[in-house]
Amino acid sequence: MKKYKITTILAVVAVAMITFNSCVNDLNVSPLDKAYTTSGVTFTNTSTPYVEFMAKLYAGFATGGIQGGDANVDITGYDGGSQAGYLRPLWNLQELPTDEAMCCWNDQTIQNFHTLSWTASDIFLEAFYERLYYQIDVATAFLQQTTPAQLTARKVSTTLKDSITTFRAEARFVRALAYFNVLDMYRNGPLVNDDSPLGSATPPPYGTSQQIFSFIESELTAAQTDLIAPTVGFDATKYGHANKAAAWALLSRLYLNANTYLGTSDPKYYTSCITNCTNIINAGYQLEPNYQNIFVSDNNKSKEMIFPIVFDGSKLTSWGGMMFLMSSVTDSKIQALVASPGGWGGNRATQEFVARFTPPSGAGYTITDDSRYNMVYTGFNHPSIDDNTQFEQGTPLLKYSEKNSAGVTPSPLPSFPDTDFPLFRLGEIYLNYAEAVLRGGTGGSTSQALTYVNNLRDRAFTLGNGQITATQLTLPFILEERAREMFSETVRRTDLVRFGKLTDATYVWQWKGGLKSGQGVASFRNYYPLPNADLNANPNLKQNTGY
Repeated sequence: MKKYKITTILAVVAVAMITFNSCVNDLNVSPLDKAYTTSGVTFTNTSTPYVEFMAKLYAGFATGGIQGGDANVDITGYDGGSQAGYLRPLWNLQELPTDEAMCCWNDQTIQNFHTLSWTASDIFLEAFYERLYYQIDVATAFLQQTTPAQLTARKVSTTLKDSITTFRAEARFVRALAYFNVLDMYRNGPLVNDDSPLGSATPPPYGTSQQIFSFIESELTAAQTDLIAPTVGFDATKYGHANKAAAWALLSRLYLNANTYLGTSDPKYYTSCITNCTNIINAGYQLEPNYQNIFVSDNNKSKEMIFPIVFDGSKLTSWGGMMFLMSSVTDSKIQALVASPGGWGGNRATQEFVARFTPPSGAGYTITDDSRYNMVYTGFNHPSIDDNTQFEQGTPLLKYSEKNSAGVTPSPLPSFPDTDFPLFRLGEIYLNYAEAVLRGGTGGSTSQALTYVNNLRDRAFTLGNGQITATQLTLPFILEERAREMFSETVRRTDLVRFGKLTDATYVWQWKGGLKSGQGVASFRNYYPLPNADLNANPNLKQNTGY
């Protein structure tokens, strides 16, 4: 159990009194209550209601509800563990359509993701869409209830006003993050801002990719003024809260993918990516010396962590967070390797992904010299997925562990994990910088990009034999290195789309397109459809091409 307390954990029980309802769900065919309420919460001149709101906002990333095991879910009609949360659906939608993950379960439509055959009525797509707009609405409600005029009318003290100003910036970050997921996965959707009448019967207006992109950009730019300064390493009073570096990290990811989202080819976005990466690097974040220690139960101590999703198995339980990431890749035979509280079996990588670790001819190192390969479990000795229903075919990726940085298994083993999820970390920033330079961004240099990439490889190759030369630093190499460095971190689908590899036939993996040998699919599968339920409820929305 973690030995610290933060707002996201302290207040999670207190917010059980709060009722939130999505403006999207107000229009859904199976809506929550029609009125957008905050019953049980009266905004006063004390800190409690504001802290409770922020607690709920952050808790939405870690659990689908506000009771243990994802009971009493935030969005009705969906399973609290597998559908109604944030991290597990994010992981499913980002990893299952790629070479990094295939699921052998028969849970509703889950196998359609690896074959890239989902539809606009898919319950998993609908649930995540609702979760994102739930997060957007909770953040918007907070911003609407905390304007300077309202705080003055409530006679809020200057000290509390200062705290609320920071909270407002954090709420803008959280809303921008949810909107980034909307843009990245669905490309468009309702555009909700501080003036939107939450709970109204009036459908929210349609937001194009450009409009949503601009909104994210403007929100993160504005939030930076009032977000706290970057905190390197663990600080019990700040850990888990968004800071300026979190905004820079999200902007770096936004700008790196901007031309993909907008259908443009403007190098200015890569320049902006480099600027935000440089801001983070100059803030003093450091690579974790041992790669594995980024993903263990005391990873909150890591100076590489920029923004985590916080888990504490004794206070905030969820079947859909780190419990899922550990248990879904282990069974009873191997769960002890990562001290997983559960061993469900289910997800494993394809043989094509594992091949990313095979060194090129004359590389001067072997596959096992890369310490990241230690997380690739080869004990089943059946790398080919011949039968999708068999978990022990394919290769489990044991990235996350409940052991600590000393390799010690907690005793007793908690019922739910304590390991935090690194939503943004310095390793990604190094790779973002390098790719943006190679794609024509200014403000950086290829020599610095090479240094950053080799820093990552020096950490991975403990024998010091993994460095590359300037001629080897190419965009195809970056895609390969991102696979090795960031597998199972919810970026693979986005990366493959940006490089034009998710849907086309130039790179295939087992069961892509529904064939064991793999095949290309139509390019509209680079993004997901808007859910039919929301299209039926909101006439302002427009379905994506191809669906």
